[in-house]
Amino acid sequence: MKKTIKIVSVILVVLCASAFTLKTSSSAVGYGIGDIAEDFSLKNIDGEMVSLSDYKNAKGFIVTFTCNTCPYAVMYEDRIVELDKKYAKLGYPVIAVMPNNADVMPGDSLEAMKKRAEEKGFTFPYLIDEKQEIYPKFGATKTPHVFVLQKTNQGNEVKYIGAIDDNYKDANAVTTKYVENAVDALLNGKDVKETETRAIGCGIKV
Repeated sequence: MKKTIKIVSVILVVLCASAFTLKTSSSAVGYGIGDIAEDFSLKNIDGEMVSLSDYKNAKGFIVTFTCNTCPYAVMYEDRIVELDKKYAKLGYPVIAVMPNNADVMPGDSLEAMKKRAEEKGFTFPYLIDEKQEIYPKFGATKTPHVFVLQKTNQGNEVKYIGAIDDNYKDANAVTTKYVENAVDALLNGKDVKETETRAIGCGIKV
């Protein structure tokens, strides 16, 4: 009898924990390496709509799905800013997209995004995927999750998918800068050696 009560108690604890777990997006397929990414039009923190096609002189893009509330995304904020400062002038600007449901995560509302961008000195557009239609097309599942695109005659071709680097905890301990390596290769007319890595971050909230 005691054993039965113990088992039932464990089951109840598990169920209660599950009830308070935020719903996250299921594993999406999305784009693969070599696919052409569709253009999109999303609202920026300044209220203006932004599309990839607005960047006439860009050679490509560092599309980064990120947010205010995920600890992993927060740890990468400074590195995302540095990526834009380094590569925007070379033709590969950062385009940041916040994919979470702001009703579920109020800390990711448009107003909160605007405040965070000001605090951190974001040098790039910070767009909100209000209808949550764009991140599934890309196949983003985490924040942060990066897609490096290169402009071609066919459109914006996906060249890299995954993490920014190999150490989310400490920027000074990074040994491999995946995104930088990918963009550097493209700028030098070379193939990207490591095209896919596992994105480390929080699940996108739906």
